Amino acid sequence: MNYEQLKNSILQEAIEGRLVPQDPSDEPAAVLLQRIREEKARLIKEKKIKKDKNESVIYRNADGHWMERFEDKKRGEVCIDEEIPFEIPETWEWVRLEALCVFLSRGKSPKYYDEDKRFPVFAQKCNLKDGGISLDQARFLDPSTVDKWPKEYYLRNGDVLINSTGTGTVGRTRIFNEDCLGNYPFVVPDSHVSVVRPYKEISSEYLWFVFSSKWGQKYFEDHLAGTTNQKELYIGTLQNTIIPLPPLSEQHRIVSRIEEIMPKVEAYGKAQERLDALNAKLPKDLKNSILQEAIEGRLVPQDPKDEPAAVLLQRIRQEKARLVKEKKIKKDKNESIIYRNADGHWMERFEDKKRPEECIDDEIPFEIPETWEWCRTSNIIELLSGRDLSPQQYNDNREGIPYITGASNFTNKELIVNRWTNNPVTISNKGDLLITCKGTIGTMAINNIGDVHIARQVMAIKSHIFLPFVGLYLQTQVPSLIKKSVSMIPGISREDILSSLFPLPPLPEQHRIVAKVESLLPKVERLVAS
Repeated sequence: MNYEQLKNSILQEAIEGRLVPQDPSDEPAAVLLQRIREEKARLIKEKKIKKDKNESVIYRNADGHWMERFEDKKRGEVCIDEEIPFEIPETWEWVRLEALCVFLSRGKSPKYYDEDKRFPVFAQKCNLKDGGISLDQARFLDPSTVDKWPKEYYLRNGDVLINSTGTGTVGRTRIFNEDCLGNYPFVVPDSHVSVVRPYKEISSEYLWFVFSSKWGQKYFEDHLAGTTNQKELYIGTLQNTIIPLPPLSEQHRIVSRIEEIMPKVEAYGKAQERLDALNAKLPKDLKNSILQEAIEGRLVPQDPKDEPAAVLLQRIRQEKARLVKEKKIKKDKNESIIYRNADGHWMERFEDKKRPEECIDDEIPFEIPETWEWCRTSNIIELLSGRDLSPQQYNDNREGIPYITGASNFTNKELIVNRWTNNPVTISNKGDLLITCKGTIGTMAINNIGDVHIARQVMAIKSHIFLPFVGLYLQTQVPSLIKKSVSMIPGISREDILSSLFPLPPLPEQHRIVAKVESLLPKVERLVAS
């Protein structure tokens, strides 16, 4: 159960009477309601409030149905079973919100004058998204209009404030505390905020929890009016909201219990968020750790019977020289040999005699086994960069050869085709490793189709060693190779790939490493999923 679910569960238990035990010595809520009705009658007689035209009593009849009897005899009584959302204890009562409030109203539309910052106006954004209230972003009343605001609109301690308009904010509920006033003399609500001010014998905090509960928020959501872009919670809807009312003593016990529990729930929520973040990060971290151990020679043991990588490199150089002679590939101007000298420094000697040897100690990222060699990636691969075609040069009617445009063509490490061309320029062959260098960078797939044209977002790699090991190595390098081009679009350049240092194992070890990685990664995925 996550934080929100736990919080919702606690609030729901609270408003259903299941969070704290009932006390038989508590004065029943029915007596409390009768006392409020008498207080209202007195205030009406003194002309301090207006008579409530919708005054009613909700009760359960002998047949077990919930009935509402109105003081207005013309309305009689009606069955409201369908309005009752859940069972409540016997000492509780169902009641309309209006019957509990000495003041229940939307705010008014103010005339603003922000140059004079004496009289703030409470707006929706003052009900903070992450909890609490603040006047930091409040606007200010025109001083000449202050006398037009009756004193009952001045917000008081315990007023429950409900955002009553606006998609994404309507229904947000907070409780007012005069501590937020600072040096301001008062604050009034604008027309987008409703004020719920209960009688003193009703706990404002309890009402706040009712409104904040999943049921309360769902009730508001189901009774909104207006368009998608401007939802409204009308004051009549608030007045008509049905409230599960406990005895006053139990209201206080519920509030105390929630205030005791919620800090622990919030602490749990933060811990859960950290755990969720770790769990989300764990697969990537485990995979990266496995891949890093693989390219450092720590994933599988070395076999002294393996032919050393130095012999493999020498054979690759001879093979490349033959292909250059046969004009099947171009001569690599940056061909080099990397070795460790007698002083323990890593040196690079270039085939181009005009380039002096260089010490590259600061480039060597980690130690490798003795049977391995450092080389430039250009020493062991051939890299083909793609080129875009104009719309006139490709089609979708399966004519010509496939046109691979980017990561959208890569599915489950294989290719899918949705374009074809009769004007191929950069052709990848079956068996090449394709890697995206723009857009969704670093996505890889083996060309399992045959001859395909590759777009600018794709590079094709042929290898003089075990190609899957090259792919494994590139997975570890992609994050550090990504750079922003002149156009500020991130990408990988062919030069960065070809010039990167490559830790080369003996050929049999390349196969053992890839096999080990392929056996471990599914286990990592299953471990995280469980």
